[in-house]
Order: sequence, then C-alpha cells, then structure tokens
Amino acid sequence: MLNKLISLFLKGVAMGTANVIPGVSGGTVALITGVFVRLINAIKSFDATAIKLLGQGKFKTFAQHTDLVFLSTLFAGIITAIVSLAHLLEYLFANYPTYVWSYFFGLVLASVYFVGRTVNKWHSGAIISFIIGAGIAISISVLTPASENSSFFYLILCGIVAMCSMILPGLSGSFVLILMGNYQLVMIDAINHFDLNILLPVAIGAVVGLLLFSRFLSWLLKRFPDSAIALLSGFILGSLGILWPWKEEITQQFGDKTKVIAYQWLLPEVNAQLFFALLFIILGILSIAATEIWAGKKEKK
Repeated sequence: MLNKLISLFLKGVAMGTANVIPGVSGGTVALITGVFVRLINAIKSFDATAIKLLGQGKFKTFAQHTDLVFLSTLFAGIITAIVSLAHLLEYLFANYPTYVWSYFFGLVLASVYFVGRTVNKWHSGAIISFIIGAGIAISISVLTPASENSSFFYLILCGIVAMCSMILPGLSGSFVLILMGNYQLVMIDAINHFDLNILLPVAIGAVVGLLLFSRFLSWLLKRFPDSAIALLSGFILGSLGILWPWKEEITQQFGDKTKVIAYQWLLPEVNAQLFFALLFIILGILSIAATEIWAGKKEKK
C-alpha cells in the first residue's frame, strides 16, 4: 500500500513539474504515467451522490466514492513539485533552455508512441481522431492572441476552456488564457487585487468545465476507447511544436511578468550544442522507455 502511494505521489510530482514548464500540460504526464483515466473518473465522481454522502456525515463512504486517497496523494505531489521545482526549472530555462527543451521534446516524442500503442485497433475512426487531435493542438500553438474581454459570460468561457485545456494532454491552461486575451486580466490583475468580479465568473467556468468535461472524457473513453486515445495521442503529437528546442520566444509584458505568446521556430546549427541537445532528446526517450518497462514488470507481478 505504501509503495503504491509513493508511486502515485511521484506521478503527481511529474505532473506538477510539467505544469511549471511553459506550454506543457500535466494531462500529458497523467496519460503517460497511466493515471489519466482514473483521474478523470475520480473528478467525475464529485456528483449529487458525493454531496449527499458528505451531508449525511458518511465520510468513509464519501472518500471511497470520490477516490479521495488517490486524488489527495496525486495533488500532494503536484503541489510539492510546483513549490519546490519552480525555481530550479526557472534557473535551468534561463541558463540551459535548449537542453531542457530537448529533454522534454524526447519525453513527449516517445510518449506519442507509447500512448498510441495502447490503441487496440487503428481503424479509420481512430486515425481521423488522431489527425484531428494533432491539427487542433498545432492550430492552437500558432494562433494570434485575442484582445482583452472582461464581460461576465466571456470570463465564464475563459474558465471553462482553460480548465478543459489543463485536463487535455498537450494543451496548457495559461497558454490558452493568453490566446483568449485574458491572461493579464485573470492571472495578474484579478489575482493580485483579489478582484471577485473577475475571479468569480472564471471560477464558475472552471468548476463547470472540470465537472462536465471530465464526464464527457469518461464517456468518450468508455464508448470509443480507441478513438479517444488516438485523439489524445494526436494532441500530444501536436504539442511537439511548442517543445521544439531551437526557437526564439515572442513575448509580451503582462504587468511585471513576461509571458511567451508565440514562437519562431529555427533550424539547429551543426555544433557542439546540437550534439548535446540530441543526447538530451535520447535521454528523454530512454526515460519514457524505462518507465514503460518498469510499469510492465510491476503489472506482471
């Protein structure tokens, strides 16, 4: 039991680490590490039954119904990573950006294969879903940010879309808020001044998006498992453009913070840096392969 909790905590750490990386989704890591479906089902379980159990004081049954131990352990790992690794990753990105991007490019590149091979049958529906997923992720990465909009219903939409993108592998919630034009309004101004007129509709949208979208994904994974996994694999493949190690960041100032709003992709120069970057890509690929081999041995026990 303890070993399972430690393993789950470490998967949460990996998800939290991904959330710190610009343009990377924790959903990608959840899918790679095999907790994605369970996470979606656990979130979905916060329903009328859960509220009723909580109201009746049946806390043990409530915990079982919502898979609370799983969620608590996973989120403990996520929070631990965000708090402890943010400064380290900030230092690495500031001093060794190409090598960091290379490692994560290798991780995600390998995960496309390992996630894709879990599709039982690559029928026409699965292939079309894969192409659609990749196309959506690529399109999002090259969109021009919209202008700021503080209307109530648009803020609700921002909350819904940002939360859905955080769940989906390959998409970053903060990056989507930038594209929708409301990153500074929500993540900088509203949070710094605790402006409930902005935060409340975004929170409403986030909760609605989380509960409804988790149900939709759960239904999709049960009803069309091959097409659903193919779609998610496509999302991961489409996110590789953001992770391409050789690029120039196009940034925009949001108050006292500078955020990446787009990238200009470059071809690598043949030099020592290219050699080391390729080594880090291979290291990323081997990391995923080793994780898959380790997970496979555990399943056989």
